[in-house]
Amino acid sequence: MARERIPPRDKPAGAQDGLSSHGRRKWSSFLPLLVFFVVVAEITLLGRLDMAKNAAMVNTWAHTFYTSSGTAINTEPDVSEADSNQKWVGVDDCEEWLEREDAVNYTRDFEKDPIFITNFEQESISCSLGCRFMYTAESGKKPDATIDLSQDPGIACVLRSMESSHYYSENKIDLARRRGYNIVMTTSLSSDVPVGYFSWAEYDIMEPMTPKTEKSLAAAFVSNCGARNFRLEALVMLEKMDIKIDSYGSCHRNRNGQVDKVETLKRYKFSLAFENSNEEDYVTEKFFQSLVAGTIPVVVGAPNIQEFAPSPRSILHIRKLSDVGPVAKKMKYLAGNPEAFNNSLRWKYEGPSDSFKALVDMAAVHSSCRLCIYVATKIRERDERNQIRPCRCTRGVGTVYHLFVRERGRFEMESIFLRSDNLTLSSMELAVLQKFQLLNHVPVWKKERPEVLRGGDKLKIYRVYPVGLTQRQALYTFRFHGDEDFRQYIERNPCAKFEVIFV
Repeated sequence: MARERIPPRDKPAGAQDGLSSHGRRKWSSFLPLLVFFVVVAEITLLGRLDMAKNAAMVNTWAHTFYTSSGTAINTEPDVSEADSNQKWVGVDDCEEWLEREDAVNYTRDFEKDPIFITNFEQESISCSLGCRFMYTAESGKKPDATIDLSQDPGIACVLRSMESSHYYSENKIDLARRRGYNIVMTTSLSSDVPVGYFSWAEYDIMEPMTPKTEKSLAAAFVSNCGARNFRLEALVMLEKMDIKIDSYGSCHRNRNGQVDKVETLKRYKFSLAFENSNEEDYVTEKFFQSLVAGTIPVVVGAPNIQEFAPSPRSILHIRKLSDVGPVAKKMKYLAGNPEAFNNSLRWKYEGPSDSFKALVDMAAVHSSCRLCIYVATKIRERDERNQIRPCRCTRGVGTVYHLFVRERGRFEMESIFLRSDNLTLSSMELAVLQKFQLLNHVPVWKKERPEVLRGGDKLKIYRVYPVGLTQRQALYTFRFHGDEDFRQYIERNPCAKFEVIFV
């Protein structure tokens, strides 16, 4: 409770003001000490004002100083009483600052100075950056890569082949590396730049079906009778199990082989898509021509052929000779059951799965262009390692992370931003969608796919994955194990770069 204030009494006229001459002498001896305390108090006050001013200056400088690991210094202004009118810098300003400070001074403009590949002739291709291909190097122009081995460590050596490694052992990725190839281009989705047999442009996969008019259940086009697998044994076993096969190839021929292959296959319910070797990802035109023709492929070949199927029930797979019996039984059942047969080919009417589209869409960008993108990305990564960048910006208790993303098949990166209080996988996907929608982005496959599969203008994400993964990892094996795993990845990889696959 506050004490009541007692008003002073009036003093009689001529009365002393309460201090005797002895008292005045006593207090006058403390005067120097009093002055000292007043001076100290003023100095302290001025010091506080200078500290507040200096704090604001330090926070301004903090925009240009950060650690080499890419972790930004906390740049939140020190808002004190002496600086209470200072404007607080918010998230939008953080993003603007990161856009400016994370900009890399690249040593090369690939439009003016294109990627140069030698020992390979290539017709003009459409690509998102400059590419040049010549069989011999120009005078005074050092190539970035060559489709061969080179003694110059500054030139990347490229192995490019679409043959099976069962016949050409140098096509095995680990062996190619040991021989000195920096970049491997094979049918393997684990190679640096895959070169598959599939493409929307070459195969009209959504071509309408025609009536199955042949009495034989299946057609076969097998010409290499010395294949390094059991395909001929499988063919003979099917025939012994009362599966009638019209064979147009050199092996077991019983029909004239001078025919149009796809037009011939259209008349059969089944086609024997038997490869010459059982190798992961080695899936040739035999399989894709069967899809065009609207038959059910019976496959001997890639152990992972189901990853290439337009729908789960669209193919039959003979993994080993003991599978021939069950497959023969399934063929007879489907041939005698129109509803079940049509269900196996329903994808022809409803469209293939997103996983199939994501796989074939890769070929919408020519493999030579993808080689240029691969080489140019490595060059830019060297530039980025040589420059210090903040990659994040902290304001108070929150941090804004600067990430980069591009569509698979494109070269240039786009910025996206995530906040520390919402650093989740769903937030990243939403940020990616919003960014590309804002740019009115048209997917690279838009002109390549059959018109019935192009869809509208709405973007749909199939995968977002770190730049540098193989297509096998990106499509089938890589996943962030929840939001915490994603958060840790962002913390460990400042200015992280991603690719997105739209379907």
